[in-house]
Amino acid sequence: MEFGRVPENELNRVDFSLPAEPGANREILGGKPVKDPKVYFGCAKWGRQEWVGKIYPLRTREKDFLKHYVEHYNSIELNATHYKIYGEAGIRKWAEQAKGKDFRFCPKMYQGVTHRGSLKGKDFITNEFFRGIVAFEEHLGPVFVQVSDTFSPKRKDELFSYLASLPKDLQFFLEVRHPDWFAKEKEREGMFAFLRDHNMGAVITDTAGRRDCAHMRLTIPKAFIRYVGNSLHPSDYTRTEAWVERMKYWLDHGLQELYFFMHMHDEATSPELTVYLIDKMNAACGLNLIKPKFMDNTGPSKPKQRGLFDQ
Repeated sequence: MEFGRVPENELNRVDFSLPAEPGANREILGGKPVKDPKVYFGCAKWGRQEWVGKIYPLRTREKDFLKHYVEHYNSIELNATHYKIYGEAGIRKWAEQAKGKDFRFCPKMYQGVTHRGSLKGKDFITNEFFRGIVAFEEHLGPVFVQVSDTFSPKRKDELFSYLASLPKDLQFFLEVRHPDWFAKEKEREGMFAFLRDHNMGAVITDTAGRRDCAHMRLTIPKAFIRYVGNSLHPSDYTRTEAWVERMKYWLDHGLQELYFFMHMHDEATSPELTVYLIDKMNAACGLNLIKPKFMDNTGPSKPKQRGLFDQ
């Protein structure tokens, strides 16, 4: 993911601290932990050649990547569906790879709907998108609807009308990127209120160059986090530690479902940071989440030591 990318030599000047817990979240969370919350961790895609010989066996063919991916993660932020409408047959083949596992596919809405022209008049193509993804059946997780960086609050009526038309039996999360959604209180609070009233979530995106997108607001007792790391820069480790603390707080106070997706500008090192994060998460929250298993005895690289001037 290139969104919010900052040159490596500027990362030490970024304030990565997460915003304070919004008071409005208390109205969404019940205040007490729920029994057996659903917690899912994954990446944006399974087709990474860099993982062959790392977490995929040597000489693994691309058609077999998903078969191995489901042994390392329990979810996928499925960006593939953003670029192509997939039919039921293709989706069903993917779902079969997760048979017998508590695994969730979280498809991203097709770009032909969200990034090309108006959201009006998109009923047919939207229905084609849903016709495919419902074939995931019990493995279907939330659908996330991302609108482009240029989609401003001036188009909120168009956006809200489209969201209100979506099926009520599916879970949706919305990701907005235009700065005015966050900078203008009226637009920000209006968006969160709409999502709350329609049982939809707000995607939280944590990336270096757009700290406003890490808003920390929950509009339903479920969270969908898109974390963008920087190839194991020292800040990646302190950032994930802060996320463990926040996720534990949410789970302790009634969060029902949690989806956390690891992104990197260079996806080659996503497994290493995932292991670090999940080890911390399991220890802090008493969970037993699966994590990537490396093909050799060296395991993932250790966190880089921070120098005196790296704080």
